[in-house]
Amino acid sequence: MSEAIKGFTKKVGLPRLIIALFFISLCITAVFLKLPALTLLSDSIRRFGMYGVLVLAMVPAIQSGIGPNFALPLGIVCGILGSLISIEMGLMDLWGFVGAIIISLPFAILSGIAYGILLNKIKGSEMLIATYTGFSIVSFMSIMWIILPFKHNEMVWPIGKGLRVTISLDSTFGQILNNFLDFAIGDIMIPTGLLLFFFGSCLIVWLFSRSKLGLAIKASGDNPKFALASGINIDRSRIIGTTLSTVLGAIGIIVYAQSYGFMQLYQAPLMMAFPAVAAILIGGASAKKARISHVIIGTFLLQGLLTVALPVANQIVSEGDLSEVMRMIVQNGIILYALTKVGGDD
Repeated sequence: MSEAIKGFTKKVGLPRLIIALFFISLCITAVFLKLPALTLLSDSIRRFGMYGVLVLAMVPAIQSGIGPNFALPLGIVCGILGSLISIEMGLMDLWGFVGAIIISLPFAILSGIAYGILLNKIKGSEMLIATYTGFSIVSFMSIMWIILPFKHNEMVWPIGKGLRVTISLDSTFGQILNNFLDFAIGDIMIPTGLLLFFFGSCLIVWLFSRSKLGLAIKASGDNPKFALASGINIDRSRIIGTTLSTVLGAIGIIVYAQSYGFMQLYQAPLMMAFPAVAAILIGGASAKKARISHVIIGTFLLQGLLTVALPVANQIVSEGDLSEVMRMIVQNGIILYALTKVGGDD
C-alpha cells in the first residue's frame, strides 16, 4: 500500500499534490461556510484564462535553458506600450485588441533579443539578473509614461502631464475575448473566447516545441554539451527562447488587461512575474524542464487557490478589514512555497 502511495506521489508530484489537496479543502470549507461556490468557480475559470498566457511565457524561457523568466515585466511593458498606441490611434473592439498585439510585437522582439544577448553574457546567474532587469525596466517606463507624447483624453491626466495610473478599456477592447461566444451554465459563466485564445496559444507553443527549431532550443536547455557537439548554436537558441518568452509576455498582458477591463501602468507590472513563475512551478515544472501541461495545471491551481482562499479567510477572520492583508499572506505564501520547488520534484 505504501509503495502504491509513493508511486502515486512520485507520478503526480508532491508540490502539485499538496496544493491540490489544499485547494480541495478550501472548496469544501467554502461550501460549509455557505459561500457562493458556483460564483467562486466562475471567477476561477475567468482568472485561469486571464493569467494563462503570462504563465505560458515561461515555457520557451525554461526550455532554452535560461530558467523561469523573472524579467517578464520587460514583455509586459511592451504589451502595455502597444495597447496605448492602439488606443491613441483610435482602434476599437477587435481591431483595437489585434492592433495592440501587432504594435507590441516589434518592441517585444527587439527587447527580447537585447535581453537574450545580455543573458548570454552572464550564464549561470540568469534568474538574479532577470529579476533586476524586470525591476529596472518598470522604473524606466514609469518615467516614460510621463514624458511620452500621448494625447488621448481617456489616457492622460486632465491637469498636468503624463498618463493616468489606471486606464479603462470599456470604450476600446475591454472584455473583447471574454464576451466572444460566452455562455452560462447556471451561475457559472464560461468566457469561451478567452479560453479558446489561451488554449490556441498553448497549441501554437506545443507545435513550435516539436519543430526543428523548437527541438534545437530544448536540446540547448536540456544538455548544452550534447547540443554543442551536435552543431547547435546554444547562444542563438537561448536568444530565440528569451525573445519568444518576451513576446508571449507582451501578448499575455493584453489578454489580461482586456479581461480585467483596465490597463495599469507605472509600478503595477513590477511583481507580475512572481505569480507566473509560481504557477508553472506548482504545475510541476523545474528550472530546466517545462511542458504545456505544467502551465494548464499550475495556472488553474494557483488562480483557483487565490480566488477561493480570500473569501474563506474573510469569513473565518471577520474582525476588521483584513482582505488585503490576507491576500498578501496567501499569495506570497504560495509563491514562496513554489520557489522552493524550483529544482523540481526531486
